[in-house]
Amino acid sequence: MTPVPDTRISKLLIANRGEIAARIIRTAHALGIASVAVYSDPDAGAPYVTLADEAVRLPGAAPADTYLRGEEIIAAAAATGADAVHPGYGFLSENAAFARACADAGLIFVGPAPGTIIAMGDKVAAKAMMALAGVPVLPSVTVGAEGVPNEAWLEFPLLVKAAFGGGGRGMRLVTDPAGLTEAVSAARREAAAAFGDGTVFLERYIPDPRHVEVQILGDAHGDVVHLFERECSIQRRYQKIVEESPSPAVHGELRAALTKAAVTAGRAVGYTGAGTVEFVLDRDGSFYFLEMNTRLQVEHPVTEEVTGLDLVELQLRIAEGEPLPSEARAAELSGHAIEVRLYAEDVAAGFLPVTGPLHRFAIPSGPGLRVDTGFRDGSVVSPHYDAMLAKVIAHGRTRADAARRLTRALRTAEIHGLTTNRDLLVAILREPDFLAGATDTGYLTRHEPAALAATASAANTAQHALAAALARQAVNRARAPVLSTLPSGWRNVFSAPQRVSYTAAGEQAGDRYDVAYRVRGDTVQASVNGVPPGAAIHVHDTGPDRVDLEIDGTRRVYRVQRVGPDAYVDASDGSSALTEVPRFGDPEKLAPAGSLLAPMPGLVRRVLVEVGAVVAPGQPLLVLEAMKMEQTVAAPAAGVVAELRAKAGEQVSTGQVLAVVEAGPCP
Repeated sequence: MTPVPDTRISKLLIANRGEIAARIIRTAHALGIASVAVYSDPDAGAPYVTLADEAVRLPGAAPADTYLRGEEIIAAAAATGADAVHPGYGFLSENAAFARACADAGLIFVGPAPGTIIAMGDKVAAKAMMALAGVPVLPSVTVGAEGVPNEAWLEFPLLVKAAFGGGGRGMRLVTDPAGLTEAVSAARREAAAAFGDGTVFLERYIPDPRHVEVQILGDAHGDVVHLFERECSIQRRYQKIVEESPSPAVHGELRAALTKAAVTAGRAVGYTGAGTVEFVLDRDGSFYFLEMNTRLQVEHPVTEEVTGLDLVELQLRIAEGEPLPSEARAAELSGHAIEVRLYAEDVAAGFLPVTGPLHRFAIPSGPGLRVDTGFRDGSVVSPHYDAMLAKVIAHGRTRADAARRLTRALRTAEIHGLTTNRDLLVAILREPDFLAGATDTGYLTRHEPAALAATASAANTAQHALAAALARQAVNRARAPVLSTLPSGWRNVFSAPQRVSYTAAGEQAGDRYDVAYRVRGDTVQASVNGVPPGAAIHVHDTGPDRVDLEIDGTRRVYRVQRVGPDAYVDASDGSSALTEVPRFGDPEKLAPAGSLLAPMPGLVRRVLVEVGAVVAPGQPLLVLEAMKMEQTVAAPAAGVVAELRAKAGEQVSTGQVLAVVEAGPCP
């Protein structure tokens, strides 16, 4: 960062989208700084667009056509009179050429100097620089065109990692020599797609370490300080989903050593702005430099919650040339904060991203709770961008307090329309190892995610199905011309026997609930799949969107939203997504026998077979890409490829038929 002394920012353009754009805009407004948003076509209705004072359209949808077009973003700044650019995280936030182009255009880039970004962007060179500075590093070697070098330390398992980038993209764990060549090839493809550079390197693998990082701040006057550590060990696909500060494993001397190493790393590159130094922490307390992220981190809110500081405000003040304030130099830890990343994804299907509309999206607020999101009721999750819906953060006096507060917020949230990882997050926050602080990067290997999520899913879906049926009856009653003239609270009728069937979504996907019931005054006689949900069922009130129901002496309010055949039920005992089963199936929706369906929305990267090919069980047929991650679609059994309905370069949606394989003998 090379600001002009005493330069004040009057209008800030945010070169990003979603929750981080909204978060930056709010701080800018609090400081009296005007804001400019940029948005792609899919983001035209996103909340952050109208939260900003002004907004400029970036025509197109894909990141390469919109948020990665540095020249278009600089043109938007010029057109609106912005004098500074905040890149957020991701996209152009660690792009040295963009930072330099901003400076050339007379714009303040809210981030470190281009030279710092270059030095830390190449992970191989960064590790060498850190080693010279005395920061502990793991041995590694770059894989060139000539193949894997014969290094003395080279042993398995090891990691293949992208030299430019992060977030788990371009990373592969290799357990034996036989898998190394394919792992290197796959990592190169993924890294090239995500970061524009396919260079990869090999690094010694430490089994199940903790992932601990230190927040640093540096000003233009040469001062660098730390704001303590965060633990980010619970990950899926090498991407963090639970972060907290402070780390339950870091105390006293270890904290002093970690933060000293982070400050040393920052001073070694003359760091300015907010940055993060990431380490792996072994069981014996030794730690090693992983990388330096020259930007704001997704998980920065937990640091803000335990220090009381606004990191975006500090970024902006440093960019204006101010020295680090005393509150940053003398920061202290207060309590504990935990953040979870709520994703639109199917945990049971291997964390496949999910797209589509959010019919309702409401996460409760309250003391010690914070929600950073770029979505609201009616928002659409696009296949073009990361599927994170929100960061939900809880702060408490103790770690247990924060976990309990966060658990309740997630359980009582109303999230309708999409499958999410909410049940997994709730299960983690309740799990004994987590509560004991026994977390590391192998946590979701020891605790199988789908099984863990199932423990937190609604255990009372049968009751939810009954509530949905009663709400459905209330809708029909309201539509009846005679009954609609009766008082709104009228319910004491004797109804004819009713039957309705539902299938469940989410963790109970495919489960069927056949509801038979009859209302007699305020009493309900009911069974679900032939079993009464309770010995005594009383209705206190019913409506199209609310059922006040007492089952065996326990009274709950069930909130119901109906969208077409779907019913979403939320109550104190969990949430259920139910779809009403029509009396007769729709033959037009049936796929041909042997169809291979797209497991996620994405781009068809490669088609590996032709029509007529004889395939073996598990043989790869197509490769999809979504969120820059590759997913292989394989033959479920031996047979012959009868049809190919997708081609390379085509965008497909979840459930779309990609190919048809007719059963046959194994080749």
